[in-house]
Amino acid sequence: MHPTVVERELELRLVLSPERSIPVPARLAYRSDDPFAVHITFHINSEQPVDWTFARELLVEGVFRPCGHGDVRVWPTKVDGRGVVLIALSSPAGDALLEAPAAQVSAWLERTLRAVPPGTEAERLGLDDVLADLLTPTPADDLWLRDPWLSDESTDGE
Repeated sequence: MHPTVVERELELRLVLSPERSIPVPARLAYRSDDPFAVHITFHINSEQPVDWTFARELLVEGVFRPCGHGDVRVWPTKVDGRGVVLIALSSPAGDALLEAPAAQVSAWLERTLRAVPPGTEAERLGLDDVLADLLTPTPADDLWLRDPWLSDESTDGE
């Protein structure tokens, strides 16, 4: 079965100061074979795009209320009367505050939640099948489970 991919191109704003921001084209991506994560690719003026991956749950919650700590923090707010989601990213290379249109992010998130409903992510990973395979006894296990050591007790009457 091929994974479901939910993508959306949109324009974010990189906040440079309270008065100034610049547009940053970005792609939101979600894959059903990586069901706990969202991926954001920023197309900036560099040789390689910048990729960030973090928990889908963080973005879902951040549309409604402040959440996250450390490297990724997300919270809703209004800018000039528009609903936006602010995403603060922190890395050794620097920090960035990005403004995303709340309606577009929410619509994309709804598509990801239809593709993989919350609470069903672990099923997509097939961990139960992998664990069952790992824990199923094999004929070699039967040999191992027998006493691998000869008895210390001598049976020849020594």
